[in-house]
Amino acid sequence: MAPPGSHVGGGPRVVSARARPTRGVCVQGRRSVYQQSSIVSSDHCQVKENRMSQCQELGDEQVTGLVCQEDDLNDGQMREVTVGEQKVLLVRTHGQYSAVGSRCSHYNAPLIKGTLVGDRVRCPFHGACFNVRTGDIEEYPGLDCLPSYKVKVEDGKVYVSIDKKSLNLTRRVKDMCSMVPDIKHTVLLIGGGPASLVCAETLRQNCYEGRIIMVTKDTLPPFDKPKLSKAMNVDSSSILLRSSDFYQQHGIEMWTQKEVVSVNPADKAVKLGDGTVQHYDQLLISTGCRARPLSCPGWDLQGVNVLQNHEDAKEIHSSCLGRKAVVIGASFIGMEVVSFLSDKAASVAMVGTSTYPYERSLGPEIGKMTMQMLEEQNVKFYMNDTVTEIKGENGKVKEVVLKSGTVLEADVVIAGIGVIPNSDFLEGSGVEVDSRKAVIVDKFMRTNITDIFSAGDVTCFPLAIRGDQRVNIAHWQMSHAHGRVAALNMLKKPTEIKSVPFFWTVLLGKSIRYTGYGEGYTEIIFKGKVEERKFLAFYIKDEVVVAAASLMFDPAVARLAELMATGQVFKKTQAQSDDVSWLQM
Repeated sequence: MAPPGSHVGGGPRVVSARARPTRGVCVQGRRSVYQQSSIVSSDHCQVKENRMSQCQELGDEQVTGLVCQEDDLNDGQMREVTVGEQKVLLVRTHGQYSAVGSRCSHYNAPLIKGTLVGDRVRCPFHGACFNVRTGDIEEYPGLDCLPSYKVKVEDGKVYVSIDKKSLNLTRRVKDMCSMVPDIKHTVLLIGGGPASLVCAETLRQNCYEGRIIMVTKDTLPPFDKPKLSKAMNVDSSSILLRSSDFYQQHGIEMWTQKEVVSVNPADKAVKLGDGTVQHYDQLLISTGCRARPLSCPGWDLQGVNVLQNHEDAKEIHSSCLGRKAVVIGASFIGMEVVSFLSDKAASVAMVGTSTYPYERSLGPEIGKMTMQMLEEQNVKFYMNDTVTEIKGENGKVKEVVLKSGTVLEADVVIAGIGVIPNSDFLEGSGVEVDSRKAVIVDKFMRTNITDIFSAGDVTCFPLAIRGDQRVNIAHWQMSHAHGRVAALNMLKKPTEIKSVPFFWTVLLGKSIRYTGYGEGYTEIIFKGKVEERKFLAFYIKDEVVVAAASLMFDPAVARLAELMATGQVFKKTQAQSDDVSWLQM
């Protein structure tokens, strides 16, 4: 590899970290930070905090707070303290104190309720991880890091200092460079999801100064897609992952409403739908998946919908208000849509092919519980059934006919029956795909063709926790991780994908969290009681815990995810034991 700052051949131009950095929003100086492993009693903390969180201003630059006595925390413990009006996560490990922001940069979850393993604190809600020494984000979802603060121990007392100018900041964007016009190297990112965005940001964070182009069919730049099925009336401006100013500041070209229709690896060029051709030096395929359409008669009637983008969500929401809705497909998207519409539509019916929702993924016990939750909101379930025809009147949906003979009145139909990888445009390119049309990559996110990478839902990749078994996992968190790994390998910084899958679903305001990869599980072991809607489920395969799901049992799933990430394997006997101390903080 060429020395920092040099540019050899056709490889990406990378300069030293000092060359032409462009400050990201909320950038703060990095401080020394350290580790973790349990929480100190909140009552004890409150008493101490009332007694000792006395702040003093040092000149005009900083606010310093006396937050605890040196012996208040043992190694591996953490506490939420206040300096000025800012809440701070204080941790101690190996005899040293450190301090970072107290809220996850994804959805502002309190990290004090999370789990700490090694050098990382993991968010209890959605699994994002932060290095407690630097505040840097190390696992997703989310894009931003935590601010880190100066800690001083003097005369047995622990002080935390925060710069006044950053006192109200709860997140930090890593330093990034921007494009240098005379560098003739282009990275082209096909797709406008988190994989492309994290790839672009990681390139800039590592001082890549070439051209970055992101091409997406969507009308919006990268947005928070999981919200679409959970809050279908959300305003588009509130779900954007970055502002337009951000892309301009860091030299990331955003081409919306454009579609790549073919790839020519020999010429290192792609053709767009408008006939134009764009050259690339390195290419990322992160086109995601599209909703599988219905194939029964009447699928094309007005009022039959799939949920794929923000426009779809708006249309479904507005057309269902006070109307009769039928949702087809009793898995994650369908169930979240049913949950959202349950108090908005005049009636909601769910049609599913299994006995219970989520039967294959989460198991019949959890599926039955979620079904009961929604039935309490007057949702009607028609399970072990399929749609044979959708009937209309004047071109609009009128009825849904089931195989059982049941006929459901319907003004709106929403199909959530699976997805198809968006890889048709690769036909003839030589890029290898599997039987489902997912793009095959290695652990470095490389396809079989030099300088073409792939990331996100469109890929089939080796899953580290399953012995590099090739899988296709459409998780928001995993797409972020793919994008980062792809970018580092574009820059010739060999990095393998090792992330542990983590996802969540929300029904009626309650979140089920899941980690691992449970396909092919043969047994489920429960802690707590599913019928009481407070439980932890272990999924067993070959006498080993391969996945876990929970409701109202935080931070158990986050803890297990972090332990899996360190390479630990847990036996069925451990899951069966009444002693679950291995899952404690």
